[in-house]
Amino acid sequence: MDYRLSTIDLNCDLGESYGKMTSQYDEIIMPYLSSCNIACGFHSGDPVTIERTIQMATDHDVAIGAHPSFPDLQGFGRRVMHIPQAELTAIIRYQIAALKGMTEALGGTLHHVKPHGALYNFAAKNEAAAQAIIDAVKSIDDKLIVYGLPNSFLEKKAKQTDLSFAKETFADRRYERDGSLRARTRAGAVIEQKNEVLAQVRMIVEKKQVKTHDNEIISLEADTICLHSDTQGAANLARQIHEMLTSNGIKIHPVKRA
Repeated sequence: MDYRLSTIDLNCDLGESYGKMTSQYDEIIMPYLSSCNIACGFHSGDPVTIERTIQMATDHDVAIGAHPSFPDLQGFGRRVMHIPQAELTAIIRYQIAALKGMTEALGGTLHHVKPHGALYNFAAKNEAAAQAIIDAVKSIDDKLIVYGLPNSFLEKKAKQTDLSFAKETFADRRYERDGSLRARTRAGAVIEQKNEVLAQVRMIVEKKQVKTHDNEIISLEADTICLHSDTQGAANLARQIHEMLTSNGIKIHPVKRA
């Protein structure tokens, strides 16, 4: 393979369990990652789950990120909530601060912040939501890296504030022609076939391109690639993506601050 990238970050949203509903996949996926995004309690995650996931990441030398969301436990953070900007900043700040405090108490360091679900996609296209996230991150630690969609309001606001920004792409999600993610409410939003997931990762890393849901080819630069832990067969996919990349000379490594 003639890859253009020699290094890529491989991340996954983890700690998305609550109470007695625990995930059996986090422990299997973790060894293949270079970074993870841990739910902060507002879409999923409770204190014990958060602590366990932080410890697991530390044990595997995986960079730890906060994964804040709209306050939407019932909807798993996948519903847009129209919240005043100052209130949204406080909601996000609270979640990041909790994850940062718990991580440091367990001897680790918070590496990045990646919004979850509806907040992630809303902030890509809504300037006020993007600013709320950036204000929250900046107020806590300006060394934190922000993960988000390339060419989004979140990237624009991060750069305006001199925060490091990681362009995130997805192994298991379909794209629209404008580079946004296809909404989960629409057919074909999630890639379910293993070979298609691997092909998309290869195309992103090798050509800096991706095929949209309607088979158009668009440019897409990546600093990090996300695989969702709730995608069917995610544990095996994580291993196969890791093996495909490393066997072709691609180093899997956390994003470095610009």
